[in-house]
Amino acid sequence: MIVRNVAREKLEKDQLSLGVGVRMTRSVEIAAAMASAGFDWLFLDMEHGTMSLDACAQIAAAALDAGITPIARVPNGQYSIATRALDNGALGIVMPHVDTAAEAREVVEKLKYPPVGHRSMGGSGPHYGLRNVSVGEAAKALNAANLTVVMLETPTAIANADEIAAVPGVDVLLIGTNDLCAEMGIHGDFGNDRVADAYGKMIAACKKHNKFPGMAGIYNESIMPRYIEMGARFILSGQDANFMLAAANARTGFLRKLHG
Repeated sequence: MIVRNVAREKLEKDQLSLGVGVRMTRSVEIAAAMASAGFDWLFLDMEHGTMSLDACAQIAAAALDAGITPIARVPNGQYSIATRALDNGALGIVMPHVDTAAEAREVVEKLKYPPVGHRSMGGSGPHYGLRNVSVGEAAKALNAANLTVVMLETPTAIANADEIAAVPGVDVLLIGTNDLCAEMGIHGDFGNDRVADAYGKMIAACKKHNKFPGMAGIYNESIMPRYIEMGARFILSGQDANFMLAAANARTGFLRKLHG
């Protein structure tokens, strides 16, 4: 049995794997809409947004049918939310604020099935059409498909990037650039050489240990190419609210000019 993960497939081909943040939307239609727009994965945000676990699961199930990968971010250490999201449709978890290899190992232990980790089997899920499949088959297929994403958001995490990337079962190192800049005392200065140095260290660690490097928090089109050219591939590309507001502002701006 194979469970497809479009976001992982893009990464394995060294292509850009483009994600879109879902914080405002609660309707399952967002999955098909963002697939139609060309995104590869949904970033279902339960850390900073008010999205419930049930809404996350509903959108995740719709995403599987739409051919876009549902990935959920949970608050740091909230494994009871993370494993239920995985049981009910998510094909990956983003764990924020991972600073050390020991923390990364805990993430893997909680989120991967044996023999990689120690996650509990959850029964039939939407990943394979709710069919009855052998427990061993399901565990193997989901371990292979799921993306375990750890966020590096402090100078400590960047200093430990090589050790974090070396942890078996970690798939993606994702820099949370907003928080990293805040911790460095350079809020919003995404083009700063210190940020570039952090990306360089993270990307080098990923290449050394065959992991996927990611970029989050940078949506400025003049800055994004810098880190993509350096090697970032798992790209959080923007959020639903910002996209809607940009289109809405463009339309009202156009119409107001017609008859001010």
